[in-house]
Amino acid sequence: MILTLASLLLAVAFFLPLWAVYLQAPQYPEGLGMLIRVNDITGMKPNDLENINNLNHYIGMKRIVPSSIPELRLMPFVVAGLMVLGLAAAAAGRHWMARAWVVVFAVVAVVGLADFYKWEYDYGHDLDMENAIIKIPGMNYQPPLIGTRQLLNFKATSIPAAGGYALIASLGLGILAVIIDWRRPQAARVAAPRRARAAVVL
Repeated sequence: MILTLASLLLAVAFFLPLWAVYLQAPQYPEGLGMLIRVNDITGMKPNDLENINNLNHYIGMKRIVPSSIPELRLMPFVVAGLMVLGLAAAAAGRHWMARAWVVVFAVVAVVGLADFYKWEYDYGHDLDMENAIIKIPGMNYQPPLIGTRQLLNFKATSIPAAGGYALIASLGLGILAVIIDWRRPQAARVAAPRRARAAVVL
């Protein structure tokens, strides 16, 4: 039951954004923001992404073009694959499959965060200084992976969005299912029918 719920929670990623980046500055009192989805990047408001790209041009940053980011084409398949594997592990009722799913999920999460950090680093450091209107030697414009950072007169905040919290909850439930099963007495685990184990824990 728990592992099934954990797997189904992944579906939220296809409907709600995974990550949010906010920009606040005196000249933009209403703020700017972009939402990173499983297969796209959009502005929080209709013109936000275009405004962010225009601001990036002044400091020599590359434009954010969702169609040019390969991870956005790959992520839907990764999330769907995790859903299928999790549901298969829950249906089979095999303890090793549940543990393997949690390990694979955790590895994917770490790799995903590392790749996101690399993406932010590239955008914040690989600047076209020849054509930049604002040039500050030694300055980089990498937003934080998680948290807030001051970038000139902009305060940049990067945090998980609703879909990201759903993924965190999914992994947490998977870990909980494995812990509950692990804490059960060995004799009970051996004696319990496979279907009963799947219904109670997985």
